[in-house]
Amino acid sequence: MSATPNAQDTALRLVASGVPVLPLRRGKVPFGNCPACADNACGGRPNMKTPGPCSCPGVCHAWAAATTDPAVIASPPWAAAWRRAVCVGYHPGGAGLTVVDLDDADAIAWARTALPATRTVATTRGEHWIYRGAMTSRNAVRPGVDVKSRMAYARWLGHGTGVMAPLPDVVRALAVKEPSPARKATQSLTAPLRGHGGECPHRTPTYLERGIGMAVQRITEARSAVHATVYRAFLAVLSTHGRCGCLTEAHVARLFTAAQAKGESLRHCADAWTNALTTLGL
Repeated sequence: MSATPNAQDTALRLVASGVPVLPLRRGKVPFGNCPACADNACGGRPNMKTPGPCSCPGVCHAWAAATTDPAVIASPPWAAAWRRAVCVGYHPGGAGLTVVDLDDADAIAWARTALPATRTVATTRGEHWIYRGAMTSRNAVRPGVDVKSRMAYARWLGHGTGVMAPLPDVVRALAVKEPSPARKATQSLTAPLRGHGGECPHRTPTYLERGIGMAVQRITEARSAVHATVYRAFLAVLSTHGRCGCLTEAHVARLFTAAQAKGESLRHCADAWTNALTTLGL
């Protein structure tokens, strides 16, 4: 594979617009650490995750080496890397941008119903949706969907089409991690949750029905941060009704159905339910 024609010229045009760039080698990946920086010998930027004191003049720290300085791009270490580069990469977060990387047709179809329209750039298999604003990066937020912003890099594939929209809450919510389960849920979704002793405090089925109805309504009316809304709704139901044995498979199915109607997968529903159980110690 030969170098992208005029990759260095493309990089210089980008830095003139304030976009931090870096060369990408075969495989569309950053250049590895130089001998002086191997195994974090330089004392900075361990695993390319956080900036540190390293003053290496080369391009061996991935996104953390991305620059907007034309003099750096033209320096001998960088010039040598550009000669071997196959394409141009950039640091979206450093440019105040967020890239939603959609890997396939299913991911694109989800984005068209779940995300606000914005500038789009065609990729080999899918699309990049680019928003104005930076956030935490996170891979695999949904099947075929990565979020690239701070501490990440993306391949430069052109300016794309459409008007760039402000970064919406629904995209920010994709990077919010729910509490990791400390143990597997001991409750089954195919039977009522077992009570922890004592008489049911709800007295009448109406109380439970109202709680389930409110949770379903909360999920159904969510306009952004759907994943986080589903988790909070599950948590609210379980905090009130999860210890007395009232919840049945039918109740859980109603909640899952509402969440899936908003685009959540069955796996995401099960994960959110398990995390809510664990958070409450059920």
